[in-house]
Amino acid sequence: MIFPEFDPVLVQLGPLPIRWYALAYVAGIVLGWMYAARLLKTERLWSPGRPPLTTTQLDDLVLWITLGIILGGRVGYVLFYEPAILGQIFTGETLGERLQLFQLWTGGMSFHGGFLGVVLAIIWFGRKHGANLLSIGDAIAPVVPLGLFFVRCANFVNGELWGRPTDVPWAIRFCNERILQTYGMCPAGDVARHPSQLYEAALEGLLLFILLGLAVWKLKLLTKPGYVTGLFLVGYGVSRALVETVREPDRQMPEALQGVVTMGMLLSIPMILVGAWLIWRARSRPPVAAG
Repeated sequence: MIFPEFDPVLVQLGPLPIRWYALAYVAGIVLGWMYAARLLKTERLWSPGRPPLTTTQLDDLVLWITLGIILGGRVGYVLFYEPAILGQIFTGETLGERLQLFQLWTGGMSFHGGFLGVVLAIIWFGRKHGANLLSIGDAIAPVVPLGLFFVRCANFVNGELWGRPTDVPWAIRFCNERILQTYGMCPAGDVARHPSQLYEAALEGLLLFILLGLAVWKLKLLTKPGYVTGLFLVGYGVSRALVETVREPDRQMPEALQGVVTMGMLLSIPMILVGAWLIWRARSRPPVAAG
């Protein structure tokens, strides 16, 4: 299959391009905000405890989470995948080179970095308001797959983060006229590859959203602080590690590790371990008050 002629820009408003990638973040944050508010309003999900936040407090938290996503995602990308950008802050010959760290419009965001940014936002906000940190995480975790779904679809529209070469019937050649005009070449080469972005949208997005929904609405696991958060960490970590086996390997890995493990796998291992510990911890304790 030939990659469709997607335009990453939905509309151009003068000098300002409105990109699908940016809209994916907006859609994920807004829909996640609405879903989290519904969870907090449904008090029976938390009984015999109570929701860790009011909807008014959630409104404030969303601002800090948004900052955590943007700043953490960008800083994480630079640290994990493009550390050379840090050196250019001091050695860059032009102002543009020195400010690359802050040029979000040029692309380059890391989920793991954004995740750490959100964790820090929750810790800061929870301590400020004296709320149960794990229960706040449980209220936020079920909404994260919504954002992951939209962002992975936007990755596909951009023709980035493609998979490894393959001969499966649904393989895609990430090369079209737009890509040729933009780059003067096809960065993915003229070979058929796994559409790994869509795999991630299905696993990290749709499937994980359904599983966490069952945990919340059917199994009532919000009554055990940390359980839903642990399920998210394990679910995302395993999904990401699986997709990494068919996703184009990271060029930034040390030569000794290339072909053995990817950066995405390495960053997902701690998530799986912490998630498994949180699940074990929550299972071994009776339901407690969430506030």
